[in-house]
Amino acid sequence: GDILDDYSRKDGVWILTRNKQFYETNNEKECADKCEAERNFTCRAFLFTRKKLQCLTLAENSKMTLTFASTDTVLYEKIIYLMQCKRGIGTDYRGTEARTQRGIPCQKWAEKIPHKPNYTPEKYPSAGLEENYCRNPDADENGPWCYTTDPAMRFDYCAIPECEDQCMQCNGEDYRGEVSRTESGLECQHWDVQEPHMHGFILKHYPEKDLKMNYCRNPDGELRPWCFTTSPNKRWEYCNIPRCTTPPPVSGLDSQCLSGRGEDYRGRIAITESGNACQHWNTQFPHKHGWVPERYPCKGLEENYCRNPDGEKRPWCYTTNSNIRWEYCTIPPCDRAEQGIAGMNNGLHGIPLTEVSRGLPHSVEMGVWGVRGDQLHKHLDLRENYCRNPDGDSSPWCFTTDPNTIWEYCNLKRCDDHARE
Repeated sequence: GDILDDYSRKDGVWILTRNKQFYETNNEKECADKCEAERNFTCRAFLFTRKKLQCLTLAENSKMTLTFASTDTVLYEKIIYLMQCKRGIGTDYRGTEARTQRGIPCQKWAEKIPHKPNYTPEKYPSAGLEENYCRNPDADENGPWCYTTDPAMRFDYCAIPECEDQCMQCNGEDYRGEVSRTESGLECQHWDVQEPHMHGFILKHYPEKDLKMNYCRNPDGELRPWCFTTSPNKRWEYCNIPRCTTPPPVSGLDSQCLSGRGEDYRGRIAITESGNACQHWNTQFPHKHGWVPERYPCKGLEENYCRNPDGEKRPWCYTTNSNIRWEYCTIPPCDRAEQGIAGMNNGLHGIPLTEVSRGLPHSVEMGVWGVRGDQLHKHLDLRENYCRNPDGDSSPWCFTTDPNTIWEYCNLKRCDDHARE
């Protein structure tokens, strides 16, 4: 098959990495050849720039470091290094789990303390023995394992979930099965067509969401996979996808500091930037909300710790102040240099991206009604030229017909407070 079949493609994405090599190539396939032949490091991905015909082979992928927009660039990532699950006994597992099933950190494969290893990167160069990641170099029938950092335990197995295509982990964001009917039995509309329902969830806007055929997917952080239906009377509906029997993978990238937007932040800060204590996620007082831990099992909604479950610009929480529904939290950055790069994406053509309304249980994407964004959320009603608030701004707005004014708020009367609950 085509060498690029082993890669996942993302258009317009750049990746921040220290370990890379530059090459001049004529096309993406030649760049993939360079990645396969790379000997300076394990090549997990490559970048190809169309204008300069430049190829960058990379030691890291988007699961390991920061990404940001770059118009002329295409990011290709080896699919095997994106998978956080195992097939069969997991001899080809190349994920980043680095703790055993008992929670003991793994010893690096290249080190000899506290245990002298029989399996080393030099002896088994094709076994993926990098860092201290769980691997199965000896085809153990019990699956991936590692030498442990506990002197009393030489090795232990790792809890790597099975790659079960027809079930979902967490809220099904990574579901890639082929169910194509809703829970009420309606056939799903193909993602690449606009009938009977027009929408903005098309493959070129969501290249990493696998919007193939008419398969159920969860591209927007809903409770579970869904699809637009082929019934003109039902715009969209959830699909009945069973939960996997194996537990979701434990992320090795949980952070105690702010990296990017802080979606992987799992620290214990529980106070907002203005000093308000955070409301517990599993309570509905003083503020009712939809971010219930049971509904979003993989978002880290523990206690009242600051979190970013909806892709906001940084972690936040509901407050215990009945007059202030929610606020951002001040989380110490992991690397201030990275924060500057991440900030490059906080606007679109000079228009600031504003925060999402906390009245919704999920994130509302930037709307496509014009140039303010090119993603349309399925629940928004962006018909005609009516005033709307698709991005959680302070009040409804619209693009104007005045060439000198891109957009402006609308003059609308405010409803009683109880009507907005």
